[in-house]
Amino acid sequence: MRLLSRPGAVVEAQGEGYGVRLGANRRRRAMLTLDEAAFQALAREATLKVRPQGGWTMIARPAPLLPPPGRPGVIETTVLLPEDSKPVRRNLGESPIAWLARRRDRAGQPWLTPIEAAAGERLREEFERLGTQGRLTMRWDASRVDGGQPGLAPVERDHAARQRIARALAEVGPGLREILERVCLMGSALEAAEAALKLPRRTGKTVLKLALQRLARHYRMI
Repeated sequence: MRLLSRPGAVVEAQGEGYGVRLGANRRRRAMLTLDEAAFQALAREATLKVRPQGGWTMIARPAPLLPPPGRPGVIETTVLLPEDSKPVRRNLGESPIAWLARRRDRAGQPWLTPIEAAAGERLREEFERLGTQGRLTMRWDASRVDGGQPGLAPVERDHAARQRIARALAEVGPGLREILERVCLMGSALEAAEAALKLPRRTGKTVLKLALQRLARHYRMI
């Protein structure tokens, strides 16, 4: 990814693998050669764009946001989902799941177990890999679309990620999936999710833990 971030860098099929070259001249020697597994990993982690001349280039990522002075770990932004009438504030500095995992009750026990936290973070990371348009317009229903294998093009990769998220939420089921949508996908704080879903006060943690346990079973973590 560091090589592909340079101006003019491309990755192309080369024999039985893939070569990363600096510049469009095909006579240039590949700086790095990837096998199929490494290329698949690159396609999952980077945003690749198909070149009309063949191969792929990497779309540059926006500069990272920085936390405001005096508020370490807090990076807020506003997102608007089609099913919500008001914008939603999100903290991009630390996920709600990570924050909850650091909290402890009066007995000194963590609010979330490591497995519960890992399941929630996996769902969040899957969501965050989608392109911006996909994150802001997708409605998560339980309908299945055939396919689901990660594609090499960004659109195909986003489609596969949407299907994985939809299957995970469907496995969690109604009554529990909604709090995962709020906390893991929309990045809402637990109290805000509790209020939005009209849950009795201080029951949000219990509902979230149940939802994360079902999610962990879907991911075969337990």
